[in-house]
Amino acid sequence: MATLLRSKLSNVATSVSNKSQAKMSGMFARMGFQAATDEEAVGFAHCDDLDMEHRQGLQMDILKGEGGEEGGEPPLEGDIHYQRDGTGPLPPSASKDAGVCSELSGQGKPKITAWEAGWNVTNAIQGMFVLGLPYAILHGGYLGLFLIIFAAVVCCYTGKILIACLYEENEDGEIVRVRDSYVDIANACCAPRFPTLGGRIVNVAQIIELVMTCILYVVVSGNLMYNSFPNLPVSQKSWSIIATAVLLPCAFLKNLKAVSKFSLLCTLAHFVINILVIAYCLSRARDWAWDKVKFYIDVKKFPISIGIIVFSYTSQIFLPSLEGNMQNPKEFHCMMNWTHIAACILKGLFALVAYLTWADETKEVITDNLPSTIRAVVNIFLVAKALLSYPLPFFAAVEVLERSLFQDGNRAFFPNCYGGDGRLKSWGLTLRCALVVFTLLMAIYVPHFALLMGLTGSLTGAGLCFLLPSLFHLKLLWRKLLWHHVFFDVAIFVIGGICSVSGFIHSLEGLIEAFRTNAED
Repeated sequence: MATLLRSKLSNVATSVSNKSQAKMSGMFARMGFQAATDEEAVGFAHCDDLDMEHRQGLQMDILKGEGGEEGGEPPLEGDIHYQRDGTGPLPPSASKDAGVCSELSGQGKPKITAWEAGWNVTNAIQGMFVLGLPYAILHGGYLGLFLIIFAAVVCCYTGKILIACLYEENEDGEIVRVRDSYVDIANACCAPRFPTLGGRIVNVAQIIELVMTCILYVVVSGNLMYNSFPNLPVSQKSWSIIATAVLLPCAFLKNLKAVSKFSLLCTLAHFVINILVIAYCLSRARDWAWDKVKFYIDVKKFPISIGIIVFSYTSQIFLPSLEGNMQNPKEFHCMMNWTHIAACILKGLFALVAYLTWADETKEVITDNLPSTIRAVVNIFLVAKALLSYPLPFFAAVEVLERSLFQDGNRAFFPNCYGGDGRLKSWGLTLRCALVVFTLLMAIYVPHFALLMGLTGSLTGAGLCFLLPSLFHLKLLWRKLLWHHVFFDVAIFVIGGICSVSGFIHSLEGLIEAFRTNAED
């Protein structure tokens, strides 16, 4: 009886604490990259809270079973098995909350303001990959600056038309939301002949982008640590291996509640680092090399710069989820305007002043140009941010892979990687570890930040941000479009296609050459 009373009191106290933490962690989760990549991820923190209450309910049932039924088994202490949130039979007390967690559309789903949505978009397009923009100016000059502005305008426009594809006019003439995600839009465009083809294409592009993002985090971690401590007998490859060893526990992640708590601090720290870099560049304003910024372009390397710039603006994949979770979806267009205007100004200024400071000596990661006295401190903060950011795209990639290949009902390609009790099977955990090791191998054999970023931007970035939104807009709404919308969509599709193919070919050639060089070494 005493044990039961203590458990009840502990349950009530923990529930109150979890509910208060869920509000904060929910905001943090919405500000992370993953919340941006999966329509279910916005509810991560809330589902974690419900999962905690669910497990406590199970423990209470076990305690009751000990007191009133024979043969009851006590709960195991320190059970560390992976179990998916919300799986297994729920106790009656948790059934209401489980319904809220399982249905991402409903009254219980947390809503966000336009400012929170804007912060989410800003966090996606103002991340640490802006460190490669000065390198793009090195090979593009003023045309590179123009592309930073052009990409902001186009990505803002395609984000709006992508959201327009979520809505249709009903029989009463009202505009209603009939789709929920990028995948739904893609499937609608390919229906009825190929009802799932479009969704699979989007999922493949999403997985490639997420995995490449993980690889970039490992590459930048090894690069920054190697350049911060050049006197140590540790190579860049060795630093990448050390970073991956730290990241290996990501394979055991069952949710992002703990990780998401650091996302806000990481983002704020990154803004501080950007300010420090700009402040240092301004302190050397007298030595700026304006004559180095020209209108000519490096024909071989400039297409790579296009991919770098496009990749720094990728956010379309999570915009449908973000708009659907806004308190007032009518504010979405205004939010997109001010976030992309701010991104355009900040990125342009950052890239220009950094290039003017170091001119032809500009490196792939601009912090490597800083003096050794402050480079180590700045780079260590960036490495910490990269390591803490890695679990977000990794977890999202795992979710998409598991849902597409192992949990798609009768259409799944492989057996379910989860047992009947919801626990991850050993071979499923092995596949997760293999994905972490794969990111390491790619970072070791192709340790080139700019080439990988350019390849990803040209392949998936241009496809998800330029090509597919304009194509879907024409396919679904062409009867209602004005002539200038049709012109813009066709122009974006053609220009985006040319830039994508050109950037992909040149980036791939550079990667193949780099791979051969590393293999020979």
